[in-house]
Amino acid sequence: MKKKEIYISRNIVRRLLKKHGFVKRKMLKKQSTGIYQYRDEQFKNIKKIKIKFIQSDNPILSIDTKKKEKLGNLHRAGQVYCTKTIESYDHDYPHLAKGTIVPHGIYDMKRNEAFISIGLENETAEFICDSIKKWWDKMGKKHYPQANEILIFCDAGGANSYRHNVFKVALQNLATALNLPLRICHYPPHTSKWNPIEHRVFPHISRAMEGVKLESVEGAKKLIEKAETKTGLNVVVHIIKKIYKIGIKIAKETLDKLNITRHGVLGQLNYTIAPIGVGI
Repeated sequence: MKKKEIYISRNIVRRLLKKHGFVKRKMLKKQSTGIYQYRDEQFKNIKKIKIKFIQSDNPILSIDTKKKEKLGNLHRAGQVYCTKTIESYDHDYPHLAKGTIVPHGIYDMKRNEAFISIGLENETAEFICDSIKKWWDKMGKKHYPQANEILIFCDAGGANSYRHNVFKVALQNLATALNLPLRICHYPPHTSKWNPIEHRVFPHISRAMEGVKLESVEGAKKLIEKAETKTGLNVVVHIIKKIYKIGIKIAKETLDKLNITRHGVLGQLNYTIAPIGVGI
């Protein structure tokens, strides 16, 4: 261009790019890593169940565990308003962390409210069920006094995997403690991003925490509580200090005592666990 004495400004280049359809785009995670045979059938089933529960006095919960966050003087992506440079360690080695937090989320789809339980170490089935119990004690029984069942949407993997017997045993203990049947619907494998909490809660929590060092569990709690949306999302945060064991094995005798009813052809993804001694 210099040899031909052509001079063009950045603004002209920008306008030309726009004219020809070039815009800056982010990479999107849209290509599934696998295909589940009954994917569409399960989504239709989820829609049908959701419509049924919307017309009832029962809560509809979407649950999931957000990625673990390290505590300490560690770098975090994002920008914040400040009067001086914020410095952190130049590496994020595990031994530099003061600890870890495990945020588990419960999204009340009817009330547009989120309840976040902050665990201190491991994501386990018992931790997930303790989180649901805390939600019921603090919010659920107040807002749904007439409830006779709780509908829970969750992913197919992780600590709440439909394959894990330890999750079903934890649900049985929870159902008995609440004296309420729990209707469980797992999203098909490889489709966790459609779980409502993934796009209605977690992005706003990430935004509330970005660019700030997490020095303590209490500091993380205050940041998460600031998460909000224009549609009125309300976030309540609770810290669970209990340390949960991992690698628990379930005896066959324990599984035989489960008060579980599987629904339809996709019974592995759709089932109800009721309190011991209560019919479904």
